[in-house]
Amino acid sequence: MSALYSETEQKTSVTLQTIIEPVKYHLEEFQTYFRNSVRSNVSLLDLIVRYIVRQKGKRVRPALVFLTAELCGGINERSYIGATMVELLHTATLVHDDVVDDANERRGVASINAVWKNKAAVLVGDFFLSRGLLISVENGEYDFLRVTSTAVKRMSEGELLQIQKSRQKNTDEATYFRIIADKTASLLSTCCEVGAMSATHDPVVHEAMKQYGEHCGLAFQIRDDILDYTSRTSILGKPVGNDLREKKVTLPLIHACSVVEQSEAKKIIKLVKSGKMTNEDISYVHDFVKRNGGIEYSIAIAKREVDKAIAQLVHFPESSAKRALEQFALYVIHRKK
Repeated sequence: MSALYSETEQKTSVTLQTIIEPVKYHLEEFQTYFRNSVRSNVSLLDLIVRYIVRQKGKRVRPALVFLTAELCGGINERSYIGATMVELLHTATLVHDDVVDDANERRGVASINAVWKNKAAVLVGDFFLSRGLLISVENGEYDFLRVTSTAVKRMSEGELLQIQKSRQKNTDEATYFRIIADKTASLLSTCCEVGAMSATHDPVVHEAMKQYGEHCGLAFQIRDDILDYTSRTSILGKPVGNDLREKKVTLPLIHACSVVEQSEAKKIIKLVKSGKMTNEDISYVHDFVKRNGGIEYSIAIAKREVDKAIAQLVHFPESSAKRALEQFALYVIHRKK
């Protein structure tokens, strides 16, 4: 266990609500700011937008924008613009993902595509993306536009690379990290970089916050992949083994396959890539991963990423925002869902 992680491990009883407490007021104000940014004169669109806005979710991404802004100099009007842009981007990707995945629910509530069908859902996702672009232009925030556009590019490339690899039998650890960096870490990295950019013009600080978000994002996704092997459906909110059913080869399985005979590894990967796994098959693969150290290895790698994230904060003075960001880094690898 790394030194930095072990020093802070005792702080893990904190909840997400406690983490966002230093910026709770700003998140409440943000609700109104965000709603006003997506108003439309088209009644159907406004109806769907109000449906989305009512489902507040955890608001993790705007919280990260505000926390990093507070850490780097203070929350201001630019912080609200940046938080709105990343939340618009995040919402658009969720709506589009539900269409791609043919998902009927999102956080226990009927998805947009389930209620208003795919065509409307795709167009609503496009609307949210376009509003993010327009808000940046209207406010002259071209640096925000560059950063968020890079995130969209990375997320698209990560998703497509994952689709490509799901049809092949050669996903290795390097490819896995490329996928999760682009799919997941890119958006958290963007939140933190935009938050820093809203509060200071120092490029060194921008880069530190960008790296903090990147490493938190990697740890977040690794934890997600671990939970697919260790959690229960009632806790996780989705079927355990869902990644295997979707032919996703993630870090726990990649490592387990790397420490056994090639013939055994090929047998396991062939089973996963068949796309026809029964519950018994999933239990078999789960036992294989646990028996060959896939879970322990993945936990160690996630802890390493948390250490790298927290290391980006060491030069900042003590504050409630700094403590919250330290706690968030730990939260991502101790969460149960």
